[in-house]
Amino acid sequence: MTISNNFFFTSESVGEGHPDKVCDRISDAVVDLFLAADPHSRVAVETLATTNRVVLAGEVRGPDAITPKEMEEVARQAIHDIGYAQKGFHWQWAEIDNYVHPQSVDIAIGVDASGNKDEGAGDQGIMFGYACRETPVFMPAPIYYAHKILRLISEDRHAGKLPLLGPDAKSQVTLEYVDGKPVRADRIVVSTQHDESIDQEQVREIVRPYVQVALPEGWMCEDKHFYVNPTGRFVIGGPDGDAGLTGRKIIVDTYGGAAPHGGGAFSGKDPTKVDRSAAYMARYLAKNVVASGIADRCTIQLAYAIGVSEPLSVYVNTHDTHHIDDSKLPEIMREMVNLSPRGIREHLQLNRPIYKKTSSFGHFGRDPEDDGHFSWEKIDLVAELKRAFNI
Repeated sequence: MTISNNFFFTSESVGEGHPDKVCDRISDAVVDLFLAADPHSRVAVETLATTNRVVLAGEVRGPDAITPKEMEEVARQAIHDIGYAQKGFHWQWAEIDNYVHPQSVDIAIGVDASGNKDEGAGDQGIMFGYACRETPVFMPAPIYYAHKILRLISEDRHAGKLPLLGPDAKSQVTLEYVDGKPVRADRIVVSTQHDESIDQEQVREIVRPYVQVALPEGWMCEDKHFYVNPTGRFVIGGPDGDAGLTGRKIIVDTYGGAAPHGGGAFSGKDPTKVDRSAAYMARYLAKNVVASGIADRCTIQLAYAIGVSEPLSVYVNTHDTHHIDDSKLPEIMREMVNLSPRGIREHLQLNRPIYKKTSSFGHFGRDPEDDGHFSWEKIDLVAELKRAFNI
Protein backbone atom coordinates (compact mmCIF):
# COMPACT_ATOMS: atom_id res chain seq x y z
CA MET A 1 0.00 0.00 0.00
CA THR A 2 1.33 3.43 -0.95
CA ILE A 3 0.82 6.23 1.57
CA SER A 4 0.65 9.71 0.07
CA ASN A 5 2.91 12.44 1.44
CA ASN A 6 0.33 15.03 0.40
CA PHE A 7 -2.45 15.40 2.95
CA PHE A 8 -4.30 17.66 5.39
CA PHE A 9 -3.94 17.26 9.15
CA THR A 10 -5.85 18.95 11.98
CA SER A 11 -5.05 19.52 15.66
CA GLU A 12 -6.93 21.43 18.34
CA SER A 13 -5.96 23.36 21.44
CA VAL A 14 -8.04 24.68 24.33
CA GLY A 15 -7.31 27.72 26.46
CA GLU A 16 -6.62 27.90 30.17
CA GLY A 17 -10.25 28.80 30.84
CA HIS A 18 -11.68 25.71 29.15
CA PRO A 19 -13.59 23.73 31.82
CA ASP A 20 -11.25 20.73 31.64
CA LYS A 21 -8.20 22.97 31.76
CA VAL A 22 -9.55 24.76 34.83
CA CYS A 23 -9.60 21.35 36.49
CA ASP A 24 -6.10 20.50 35.27
CA ARG A 25 -4.85 23.81 36.69
CA ILE A 26 -6.44 23.20 40.10
CA SER A 27 -5.15 19.63 40.30
CA ASP A 28 -1.61 20.71 39.39
CA ALA A 29 -1.80 23.56 41.90
CA VAL A 30 -2.48 20.95 44.59
CA VAL A 31 0.49 18.89 43.35
CA ASP A 32 2.71 21.97 43.59
CA LEU A 33 1.39 22.75 47.08
CA PHE A 34 2.51 19.34 48.37
CA LEU A 35 5.83 19.22 46.51
CA ALA A 36 6.74 22.70 47.80
CA ALA A 37 6.24 21.44 51.36
CA ASP A 38 7.88 18.04 50.81
CA PRO A 39 9.47 17.01 47.47
CA HIS A 40 8.71 13.37 48.26
CA SER A 41 4.96 13.87 48.61
CA ARG A 42 2.64 11.51 46.77
CA VAL A 43 -0.33 13.14 45.09
CA ALA A 44 -3.10 11.89 42.81
CA VAL A 45 -5.86 14.51 42.82
CA GLU A 46 -8.78 14.87 40.43
CA THR A 47 -10.98 17.93 40.06
CA LEU A 48 -14.54 18.37 38.81
CA ALA A 49 -15.94 21.82 38.09
CA THR A 50 -19.44 22.99 37.20
CA THR A 51 -21.55 26.08 37.85
CA ASN A 52 -20.01 27.71 40.93
CA ARG A 53 -18.89 24.39 42.34
CA VAL A 54 -15.54 22.58 42.49
CA VAL A 55 -15.03 19.05 43.80
CA LEU A 56 -11.59 17.72 44.77
CA ALA A 57 -11.02 13.99 45.19
CA GLY A 58 -8.04 11.67 45.32
CA GLU A 59 -5.18 10.40 47.45
CA VAL A 60 -2.17 12.10 49.00
CA ARG A 61 0.75 11.28 51.23
CA GLY A 62 2.57 14.32 52.49
CA PRO A 63 2.95 16.78 55.35
CA ASP A 64 0.07 16.72 57.84
CA ALA A 65 0.44 20.49 58.02
CA ILE A 66 -1.28 20.84 54.64
CA THR A 67 -4.93 21.25 55.52
CA PRO A 68 -8.08 20.98 53.42
CA LYS A 69 -8.38 24.76 53.80
CA GLU A 70 -4.99 25.25 52.13
CA MET A 71 -6.06 23.03 49.23
CA GLU A 72 -9.22 25.11 48.92
CA GLU A 73 -7.16 28.30 48.90
CA VAL A 74 -4.88 27.11 46.06
CA ALA A 75 -7.97 26.05 44.11
CA ARG A 76 -9.47 29.53 44.47
CA GLN A 77 -6.17 31.13 43.52
CA ALA A 78 -5.98 28.99 40.39
CA ILE A 79 -9.48 30.07 39.35
CA HIS A 80 -8.56 33.71 40.09
CA ASP A 81 -5.34 33.51 38.06
CA ILE A 82 -7.21 32.14 35.05
CA GLY A 83 -9.56 35.09 35.28
CA TYR A 84 -12.93 33.73 36.42
CA ALA A 85 -14.98 36.29 38.36
CA GLN A 86 -18.26 35.64 36.55
CA LYS A 87 -21.74 35.14 37.94
CA GLY A 88 -21.78 31.44 37.04
CA PHE A 89 -18.17 30.71 38.04
CA HIS A 90 -16.40 33.01 40.51
CA TRP A 91 -13.10 32.35 42.25
CA GLN A 92 -14.37 33.83 45.49
CA TRP A 93 -17.91 32.47 45.69
CA ALA A 94 -17.70 28.97 44.17
CA GLU A 95 -18.44 26.14 46.61
CA ILE A 96 -15.44 23.80 47.03
CA ASP A 97 -15.97 20.24 48.28
CA ASN A 98 -12.84 18.36 49.34
CA TYR A 99 -12.79 14.55 49.36
CA VAL A 100 -9.00 14.10 49.22
CA HIS A 101 -7.81 11.33 51.58
CA PRO A 102 -4.57 9.46 52.48
CA GLN A 103 -2.94 7.19 49.89
CA SER A 104 -3.71 3.46 50.01
CA VAL A 105 -1.15 1.50 52.02
CA ASP A 106 -1.34 -1.28 49.40
CA ILE A 107 -0.12 1.11 46.70
CA ALA A 108 2.60 2.43 49.01
CA ILE A 109 3.94 -1.09 49.66
CA GLY A 110 4.29 -1.79 45.94
CA VAL A 111 5.81 1.55 45.03
CA ASP A 112 8.14 2.44 47.92
CA ALA A 113 11.79 1.43 48.02
CA SER A 114 12.70 -0.98 50.81
CA GLY A 115 15.72 -3.15 51.60
CA ASN A 116 17.39 -4.03 48.30
CA LYS A 117 14.25 -3.16 46.33
CA ASP A 118 14.35 0.07 44.33
CA GLU A 119 11.30 2.28 44.10
CA GLY A 120 8.78 0.85 41.66
CA ALA A 121 6.51 2.50 39.12
CA GLY A 122 3.35 4.00 40.59
CA ASP A 123 1.20 2.12 38.09
CA GLN A 124 1.41 -0.01 34.97
CA GLY A 125 1.19 1.75 31.65
CA ILE A 126 2.69 2.71 28.33
CA MET A 127 4.02 6.19 27.62
CA PHE A 128 5.01 7.79 24.33
CA GLY A 129 7.32 10.62 23.35
CA TYR A 130 7.64 12.23 19.94
CA ALA A 131 9.69 14.86 18.11
CA CYS A 132 9.98 16.06 14.52
CA ARG A 133 11.51 18.89 12.51
CA GLU A 134 8.28 20.68 11.56
CA THR A 135 8.79 23.56 14.03
CA PRO A 136 11.74 25.15 15.88
CA VAL A 137 10.72 23.36 19.08
CA PHE A 138 10.55 19.95 17.37
CA MET A 139 6.76 19.68 17.64
CA PRO A 140 4.14 18.81 15.00
CA ALA A 141 3.08 22.03 13.30
CA PRO A 142 -0.74 21.80 13.70
CA ILE A 143 -0.70 21.55 17.50
CA TYR A 144 2.16 24.06 17.76
CA TYR A 145 0.21 26.77 15.92
CA ALA A 146 -3.10 25.89 17.61
CA HIS A 147 -1.42 26.46 21.00
CA LYS A 148 0.34 29.62 19.81
CA ILE A 149 -2.89 31.33 18.74
CA LEU A 150 -4.49 30.83 22.14
CA ARG A 151 -1.35 31.65 24.07
CA LEU A 152 -0.97 35.02 22.32
CA ILE A 153 -4.62 35.86 23.01
CA SER A 154 -4.24 34.79 26.66
CA GLU A 155 -1.14 36.93 27.18
CA ASP A 156 -2.93 40.06 25.98
CA ARG A 157 -6.07 39.21 27.94
CA HIS A 158 -4.03 39.00 31.14
CA ALA A 159 -2.28 42.26 30.21
CA GLY A 160 -5.67 43.99 30.06
CA LYS A 161 -5.57 44.51 26.29
CA LEU A 162 -8.62 42.31 25.55
CA PRO A 163 -11.25 43.29 28.13
CA LEU A 164 -14.11 42.03 25.92
CA LEU A 165 -12.81 38.44 25.74
CA GLY A 166 -13.32 35.82 28.46
CA PRO A 167 -11.05 33.00 29.67
CA ASP A 168 -12.71 30.11 27.81
CA ALA A 169 -11.33 29.50 24.31
CA LYS A 170 -10.60 26.81 21.73
CA SER A 171 -8.67 26.69 18.48
CA GLN A 172 -8.35 24.22 15.63
CA VAL A 173 -5.75 24.34 12.86
CA THR A 174 -5.83 22.34 9.63
CA LEU A 175 -2.56 22.39 7.69
CA GLU A 176 -1.81 21.22 4.18
CA TYR A 177 1.22 18.97 3.81
CA VAL A 178 3.11 18.65 0.52
CA ASP A 179 5.84 16.02 0.26
CA GLY A 180 5.36 15.40 3.98
CA LYS A 181 5.99 19.02 5.01
CA PRO A 182 3.46 21.62 6.21
CA VAL A 183 3.10 24.48 3.73
CA ARG A 184 0.01 26.51 4.72
CA ALA A 185 -3.15 26.66 6.80
CA ASP A 186 -6.22 25.39 5.00
CA ARG A 187 -8.81 25.93 7.78
CA ILE A 188 -8.65 27.87 11.06
CA VAL A 189 -11.27 27.73 13.82
CA VAL A 190 -11.17 29.93 16.93
CA SER A 191 -13.94 30.04 19.52
CA THR A 192 -13.60 32.44 22.41
CA GLN A 193 -15.84 33.55 25.22
CA HIS A 194 -16.81 37.21 24.89
CA ASP A 195 -18.74 40.02 26.48
CA GLU A 196 -22.40 40.18 25.47
CA SER A 197 -21.88 43.73 24.18
CA ILE A 198 -20.07 42.53 21.04
CA ASP A 199 -21.21 40.30 18.18
CA GLN A 200 -19.62 37.51 16.15
CA GLU A 201 -18.10 39.78 13.51
CA GLN A 202 -16.48 41.99 16.14
CA VAL A 203 -14.99 38.95 17.86
CA ARG A 204 -13.69 37.79 14.47
CA GLU A 205 -11.82 41.04 13.90
CA ILE A 206 -10.39 40.98 17.44
CA VAL A 207 -9.07 37.46 16.92
CA ARG A 208 -7.81 37.80 13.32
CA PRO A 209 -4.47 39.59 14.03
CA TYR A 210 -3.51 36.97 16.63
CA VAL A 211 -3.96 34.19 14.09
CA GLN A 212 -1.97 36.11 11.48
CA VAL A 213 0.90 36.74 13.91
CA ALA A 214 0.94 33.13 15.12
CA LEU A 215 1.25 31.61 11.64
CA PRO A 216 4.31 31.89 9.37
CA GLU A 217 4.08 34.62 6.76
CA GLY A 218 1.83 33.65 3.88
CA TRP A 219 0.20 30.74 5.72
CA MET A 220 -3.14 32.37 6.55
CA CYS A 221 -6.11 30.47 5.14
CA GLU A 222 -8.71 31.94 2.79
CA ASP A 223 -11.16 34.21 4.59
CA LYS A 224 -14.09 31.89 3.86
CA HIS A 225 -12.24 29.15 5.74
CA PHE A 226 -11.54 31.30 8.81
CA TYR A 227 -14.21 30.42 11.37
CA VAL A 228 -14.64 32.42 14.59
CA ASN A 229 -17.35 31.42 17.08
CA PRO A 230 -19.21 29.36 14.46
CA THR A 231 -22.33 29.12 16.66
CA GLY A 232 -22.53 32.94 16.60
CA ARG A 233 -22.49 33.54 20.38
CA PHE A 234 -20.21 32.43 23.22
CA VAL A 235 -21.06 34.52 26.29
CA ILE A 236 -21.63 31.72 28.82
CA GLY A 237 -18.46 29.67 29.08
CA GLY A 238 -16.13 27.85 31.40
CA PRO A 239 -17.52 25.43 33.98
CA ASP A 240 -20.80 27.39 33.96
CA GLY A 241 -21.38 26.37 30.35
CA ASP A 242 -19.94 22.85 30.49
CA ALA A 243 -18.69 20.69 33.34
CA GLY A 244 -14.94 20.08 33.48
CA LEU A 245 -12.79 17.17 34.64
CA THR A 246 -9.07 16.66 35.14
CA GLY A 247 -7.33 14.75 32.38
CA ARG A 248 -9.87 14.99 29.56
CA LYS A 249 -7.57 16.84 27.14
CA ILE A 250 -4.62 14.44 26.88
CA ILE A 251 -4.22 14.83 23.11
CA VAL A 252 -4.17 18.62 23.51
CA ASP A 253 -1.53 18.10 26.22
CA THR A 254 0.75 16.08 23.94
CA TYR A 255 1.05 16.03 20.14
CA GLY A 256 -2.39 16.89 18.80
CA GLY A 257 -2.96 13.40 17.44
CA ALA A 258 0.17 13.40 15.26
CA ALA A 259 1.78 10.78 17.52
CA PRO A 260 0.52 8.02 19.84
CA HIS A 261 -0.57 8.66 23.41
CA GLY A 262 -0.39 5.92 26.00
CA GLY A 263 -3.71 6.79 27.61
CA GLY A 264 -2.76 8.21 31.00
CA ALA A 265 -3.36 11.84 31.90
CA PHE A 266 -0.67 14.02 33.48
CA SER A 267 -2.26 16.71 35.62
CA GLY A 268 -2.89 16.08 39.30
CA LYS A 269 -0.14 13.45 39.55
CA ASP A 270 3.19 13.72 41.34
CA PRO A 271 6.23 12.53 39.34
CA THR A 272 6.35 9.06 40.89
CA LYS A 273 3.44 8.36 38.55
CA VAL A 274 5.02 7.20 35.30
CA ASP A 275 1.95 8.40 33.39
CA ARG A 276 3.55 11.78 33.85
CA SER A 277 7.29 11.34 34.43
CA ALA A 278 7.91 8.62 31.83
CA ALA A 279 5.96 10.59 29.20
CA TYR A 280 8.25 13.52 29.95
CA MET A 281 11.31 11.28 29.65
CA ALA A 282 10.09 9.79 26.36
CA ARG A 283 9.66 13.29 24.93
CA TYR A 284 13.10 14.29 26.24
CA LEU A 285 14.77 11.33 24.54
CA ALA A 286 12.87 11.75 21.26
CA LYS A 287 13.65 15.47 21.12
CA ASN A 288 17.35 14.88 21.70
CA VAL A 289 17.44 12.23 18.98
CA VAL A 290 15.96 14.65 16.44
CA ALA A 291 18.01 17.62 17.65
CA SER A 292 21.20 15.57 17.31
CA GLY A 293 20.54 14.88 13.62
CA ILE A 294 20.17 11.14 14.09
CA ALA A 295 16.68 11.27 12.58
CA ASP A 296 14.09 13.76 11.38
CA ARG A 297 11.24 12.10 13.30
CA CYS A 298 11.29 9.91 16.38
CA THR A 299 8.67 8.06 18.42
CA ILE A 300 9.64 6.42 21.70
CA GLN A 301 7.55 4.12 23.88
CA LEU A 302 8.34 3.19 27.48
CA ALA A 303 6.35 0.48 29.29
CA TYR A 304 6.14 -0.10 33.07
CA ALA A 305 4.50 -2.39 35.62
CA ILE A 306 3.35 -1.24 39.05
CA GLY A 307 6.00 -1.87 41.69
CA VAL A 308 8.72 -2.70 39.10
CA SER A 309 11.54 -0.20 38.77
CA GLU A 310 12.98 -0.92 35.32
CA PRO A 311 10.91 -0.37 32.15
CA LEU A 312 9.54 -3.56 30.65
CA SER A 313 10.45 -2.34 27.16
CA VAL A 314 12.01 0.57 25.29
CA TYR A 315 10.76 1.00 21.72
CA VAL A 316 12.23 3.48 19.23
CA ASN A 317 10.86 4.26 15.76
CA THR A 318 12.55 6.84 13.52
CA HIS A 319 10.01 6.36 10.73
CA ASP A 320 12.69 5.63 8.09
CA THR A 321 14.14 9.12 8.59
CA HIS A 322 17.31 7.97 10.40
CA HIS A 323 20.77 8.93 9.15
CA ILE A 324 22.59 6.23 11.12
CA ASP A 325 21.90 2.65 12.22
CA ASP A 326 19.07 3.32 14.68
CA SER A 327 18.79 -0.28 15.91
CA LYS A 328 21.21 0.53 18.73
CA LEU A 329 19.19 3.45 20.08
CA PRO A 330 17.22 1.56 22.79
CA GLU A 331 20.41 0.12 24.28
CA ILE A 332 22.26 3.44 24.11
CA MET A 333 19.36 5.25 25.76
CA ARG A 334 19.34 2.78 28.66
CA GLU A 335 23.07 3.43 29.12
CA MET A 336 22.72 7.22 29.00
CA VAL A 337 19.75 7.62 31.30
CA ASN A 338 18.46 5.63 34.26
CA LEU A 339 14.89 4.90 33.14
CA SER A 340 13.61 3.77 36.54
CA PRO A 341 11.02 6.08 38.12
CA ARG A 342 13.64 7.33 40.58
CA GLY A 343 16.21 7.77 37.78
CA ILE A 344 13.79 9.78 35.65
CA ARG A 345 12.87 12.09 38.52
CA GLU A 346 16.49 12.68 39.45
CA HIS A 347 17.68 13.23 35.87
CA LEU A 348 14.91 15.71 35.02
CA GLN A 349 14.70 17.05 38.60
CA LEU A 350 10.95 16.56 38.73
CA ASN A 351 10.40 16.63 42.51
CA ARG A 352 9.74 20.36 42.44
CA PRO A 353 6.59 22.52 42.34
CA ILE A 354 6.78 23.04 38.56
CA TYR A 355 3.45 21.75 37.30
CA LYS A 356 0.89 24.58 37.27
CA LYS A 357 2.43 25.99 34.10
CA THR A 358 2.01 22.68 32.30
CA SER A 359 -1.77 22.74 32.68
CA SER A 360 -2.40 24.92 29.60
CA PHE A 361 -0.89 25.29 26.12
CA GLY A 362 0.66 21.82 26.15
CA HIS A 363 3.28 20.01 28.18
CA PHE A 364 5.70 19.84 25.25
CA GLY A 365 7.30 22.34 22.90
CA ARG A 366 7.87 24.80 25.75
CA ASP A 367 11.09 26.60 26.69
CA PRO A 368 13.00 25.04 29.61
CA GLU A 369 13.37 27.52 32.47
CA ASP A 370 16.16 28.05 34.98
CA ASP A 371 13.90 27.19 37.92
CA GLY A 372 13.22 23.69 36.53
CA HIS A 373 10.02 24.22 34.58
CA PHE A 374 9.92 22.08 31.42
CA SER A 375 13.30 20.44 32.10
CA TRP A 376 12.29 17.64 29.71
CA GLU A 377 12.58 20.13 26.84
CA LYS A 378 16.35 20.45 27.24
CA ILE A 379 18.57 19.09 24.46
CA ASP A 380 21.59 18.37 26.66
CA LEU A 381 22.02 14.79 25.39
CA VAL A 382 22.85 15.90 21.85
CA ALA A 383 26.63 15.86 22.23
CA GLU A 384 26.57 12.45 23.92
CA LEU A 385 24.34 10.98 21.21
CA LYS A 386 26.59 12.34 18.48
CA ARG A 387 29.61 10.74 20.14
CA ALA A 388 27.81 7.43 20.45
CA PHE A 389 27.17 7.37 16.68
CA ASN A 390 30.38 9.12 15.59
CA ILE A 391 28.42 11.98 14.03
